[in-house]
Amino acid sequence: MEAHSNTVMPFWFLCFLLSFFLLSSQIKAEVHYHDFVVQATPVKRLCKTHNIITVNGQYPGPTLEVKNGDTLVINVVNRARYNVTIHWHGIRQMRTAWADGPEMVTQCPIRPGRSYTYRFTIEGQEGTLWWHAHSSWLRATVHGALIIHPKEKTSYPFTKPKREIPIILGEWWDANPIDVVRQATRTGAAPNTSDAFTINGQPGDLYKCSGKGTTVIPVAAGETNLLRIINAALNTELFFTIAGHKMTVVGADASYTKPFTTSVLMLGPGQTTDVLVTMDQPVSRYYMAARAYASAQGVPFDNTTTTAILDYDCGFSAGKSGQGIVQPKFPKLPAYNDTATATAFSTGLRSPRKVDIPGPVDENLFFTVGLGLFKCPRGKRCGGPNGTRFGASMNNISFVLPANFSILQAHHLGVPGVFTTDFPAQPPVQFDYTAANVSRSLWQPVAATKVYKLKYGSVVQLVLQGTNIFAAENHPIHIHGHDFYILAEGFGNFNAAKDAARFNLVDPPMRNTVGVPVNGWAVIRFVADNPGVWLMHCHLDVHITWGLAMAFLVENGVGMLQSLEPPPADLPIC
Repeated sequence: MEAHSNTVMPFWFLCFLLSFFLLSSQIKAEVHYHDFVVQATPVKRLCKTHNIITVNGQYPGPTLEVKNGDTLVINVVNRARYNVTIHWHGIRQMRTAWADGPEMVTQCPIRPGRSYTYRFTIEGQEGTLWWHAHSSWLRATVHGALIIHPKEKTSYPFTKPKREIPIILGEWWDANPIDVVRQATRTGAAPNTSDAFTINGQPGDLYKCSGKGTTVIPVAAGETNLLRIINAALNTELFFTIAGHKMTVVGADASYTKPFTTSVLMLGPGQTTDVLVTMDQPVSRYYMAARAYASAQGVPFDNTTTTAILDYDCGFSAGKSGQGIVQPKFPKLPAYNDTATATAFSTGLRSPRKVDIPGPVDENLFFTVGLGLFKCPRGKRCGGPNGTRFGASMNNISFVLPANFSILQAHHLGVPGVFTTDFPAQPPVQFDYTAANVSRSLWQPVAATKVYKLKYGSVVQLVLQGTNIFAAENHPIHIHGHDFYILAEGFGNFNAAKDAARFNLVDPPMRNTVGVPVNGWAVIRFVADNPGVWLMHCHLDVHITWGLAMAFLVENGVGMLQSLEPPPADLPIC
């Protein structure tokens, strides 16, 4: 009888092959270990030396560079006199919500003298993100770039740049930012505006005592460089431009975009934009400049301009033949209230190819966002308009942080009384959201700690509707733990019957922070595929201070890979 060979592989051999392939796919991934020491550091700006809070004595803080698939292990030691947490802005944190960082949302703060180690893996993300403190106003000086390069043997979907240059736009107070926000919180008034903007920590030539420290970026004629631009400012959206140079946008919020050319960018706080810039101008010096996009009418803002210098051929600043320093060419900047330019930029972003839009929609949500006013408590004097206190809300709920447990801890441990799950899916009262004179009966929100519960894997479509209850403006809304597609944006009140026809269901941009237009709306869609508690808030920090925030509670799915990991042993306690 003829023998037959056994063509069925043994189970152990299949397991070996699977393990081998998994190992091979991971072999290029690295684990990066960092120590972040949060400490007071003397820094001189605008003629004065201040003890500011920094990481490792650096302002801005250290730049982290990793590859898609790598793991970060960052031990944060708090040697400052304030509580602190660190948020890794835009990192998906798949199943690792304990490492997300917002104080009293996913963790209690790291107390002075204590430490906490953040552990997370980059999964499927490439581009420019950043990290920052998520406690009070510490992120004014506690922030830095987080750059995610493609995996080994892969490349960018655009011409490889000669150099990659982080450009961090910041905001500087000639005072302690914590004192600024504490004073405003006590009085209920608007906080003082900043005294300067910065590029890579320096105000630039237009401010007193700042010229010698102006950021200078050496470049060579003919090369194409990648600028990774981050708006780390606390309370201001910013226009950015470069004298004599066009910028080709190729990425935003660590998602690639269809390339488009522009002379002006607009970034809300929290947003990042990657641009290619070819050094195609005559050898000279050229200013980069940034100043406010101030969309709110009648509200004070910092009207100064920060500059840095592109210096062709590494040392042209010495002048030709010893003739002295060459004055940089200055760019043309938009007007502070140039909403048309801001809109043209945001609506110009597209995904690089047709995308598979998630659907059908399981959760149709409609959230109003904007400012309001609280009545002053009896017996106190308040500094807001007509003796009120400033407030802010989503769907008329002004978000209150818990005091004794973080929301995620309370959810995981089943602790009652910390939060409720009845955040409204629609505004409790419908009205003409963008009318010039909104009824005073709508001015005062309700202070509460409410979350909205989502089933794992549900498809969420969210209309973010700006309001004109008090000082309508552009609100940069950031969702933790998720990226989303921006399907459309517009002005006035959202009307589903007619505005749904405007949805871009072909190549909408993917982002983690969306600018809701002044007196307008934006529609986003995402999949709730990340279990945990995820803060959604306005990234103007004065607005989150006033309560312009809420949180999504995404339930566990089926099995370990769809469930939140256990809390780490060193998670800070309250």
